[in-house]
Amino acid sequence: MKFSRYCLTALAAALVAVASCSDPSDPSGIKVDPTPTPTPTPTPTPTPGTDYDIPDYADDYSSISSWGDHGKWNLANVHDPSIAYFGGYYYMYNTDASYGNEHLKASTGRHFPGKRSKDLVNWTYIQGPMNDAPEWVADSLNNLRTRMGLPTIAKNDFSYGYWAPVVRRVNVGGTERLRMYYCIVIDNYIKTGKKTSTAFDGSWTERAYIGMCETTDPANGKWEDKGFVTMSSSDKGMNGWTRPNADDWNAYFFYNAIDPTYIVTPEGKHYLIHGSWHSGFSLLELNPETGKPVNKLGEPWAEKSADLQARYGKRIATRGTSRWQGSEAPEIVYKDGYYYLFMAYDGLDVPYNTRVVRSENIEGPYLDITGRNITNGRGDAYPIVTHPYKFSKGYGWVGISHCGIFQKDGTNEWFYASQGRLPANVGGNKYSNAIMMGHIRRIVWCPSPFDASQLWPIALPERYAGLPSESISKDDLVGTWENINLVYDYANQNTSSKLTLKADGTMTGAMTGKWSYDSSKKQLTLGDVVVCVEREADWEASPRVATIVYAGIGKDASDTAKTITYWGKKVE
Repeated sequence: MKFSRYCLTALAAALVAVASCSDPSDPSGIKVDPTPTPTPTPTPTPTPGTDYDIPDYADDYSSISSWGDHGKWNLANVHDPSIAYFGGYYYMYNTDASYGNEHLKASTGRHFPGKRSKDLVNWTYIQGPMNDAPEWVADSLNNLRTRMGLPTIAKNDFSYGYWAPVVRRVNVGGTERLRMYYCIVIDNYIKTGKKTSTAFDGSWTERAYIGMCETTDPANGKWEDKGFVTMSSSDKGMNGWTRPNADDWNAYFFYNAIDPTYIVTPEGKHYLIHGSWHSGFSLLELNPETGKPVNKLGEPWAEKSADLQARYGKRIATRGTSRWQGSEAPEIVYKDGYYYLFMAYDGLDVPYNTRVVRSENIEGPYLDITGRNITNGRGDAYPIVTHPYKFSKGYGWVGISHCGIFQKDGTNEWFYASQGRLPANVGGNKYSNAIMMGHIRRIVWCPSPFDASQLWPIALPERYAGLPSESISKDDLVGTWENINLVYDYANQNTSSKLTLKADGTMTGAMTGKWSYDSSKKQLTLGDVVVCVEREADWEASPRVATIVYAGIGKDASDTAKTITYWGKKVE
């Protein structure tokens, strides 16, 4: 989630829930619209001929968005989710964001609210770990400001944002618990300490903090705060925070202390990776027992980046050489000898999209599928994992990124969780882009078009509906499909084209030539493109029905430095 107070632009977009420049009537801002008249959530009905239910709750949940209806939200109001399995449930926690900021009406556990589920389909609301920012945040910043010769900020004048927690199950001293790293951003100017709702004072906004808390009872919201972990840090020295004008993006901070991810390596080492928009992602080693940095961090500034990285973490990935870049929200998992690093690109309102790179070493170098060294900032990364899209029916989705990646308990199934935003003006609602529905998709591990023995993760085009696992035959694939080429198209939805797979093994429409199918691998070959097929629900159909979907990676004939991600859905 971006660390900026300014209105949404192509380069820097403030979190809609805390933007200081929002329309007073905009439900994505601090003030809320009058509570709409609620309508009951329909009871799911079985699809004919099946013994399972496909979710039929509405994607546009504005009619049940008031706090009084939060028991009906299911996956409504999800932003930057992180998911961990604990005590028989999947627990999800996310950034403070809801349509109309209705979650702030909770009497307890207002910040970093959560949900839990047994099946990854039906979710119930649970409270977050705190009502207010822990006192240590203001104390730490004021102590730091005093050492910098800056005026302290009165505690009532702090402007806080609560962003992007990550949650993991850990075992400490023989006791299993959930450990959460959370982000608290201070949206005050560095020079004067005044809120950024006041006139620009010639400085950057204040730093963000990452703290940590733990629980053995998440269902009842009983968390113990463990305090400071790290903070935003600069390689411009103590006094390099001046900003000539609001259009200058030569950022003061080298590491922005938000958007953490947390991993335990096969060797048992613990690491926090974090960063957003400023210069890249930091890898910080942690003490497994305390969850705090192994090494002393010292003051959050240095005269050069090498000195800063020696204390505040090694930079393992960066989108480019700019100090202000459209990359954020690292998420990391380990599978079959590789660390897979997922990254969110671009502004969160519409263009948000996900990329993935990998390394055999936690410290890098991280390479994309074409061999680009992202640790050294060698350009945009491929493949594309998600991107704004639209099938022929429905409005489609935008703003699909800042993902949580997790494995279903006791299985080899991997999942991708994020928010999806509706495009603007859906149903005549000019604030529909502030509607954030939680999306959970299965991940398929697809052959690289450069080396089919190398598998890369791609999210499926349709959301997970918990359909029973059934085999897929070649005959099942014959018929009419919609194919989407996921290619980078800033702030635009990739749209679908008709594809027909004929019984004689030929195809027409979006692709032409021959097709074949390997049922043992569940791999469909479309010309020279190999995609992975799975059963999922068609969420755009009315009523929603079971279907077959695919996802895969192909070469981009127009640019060898890029790939195309293929999404498809059978619609016959």
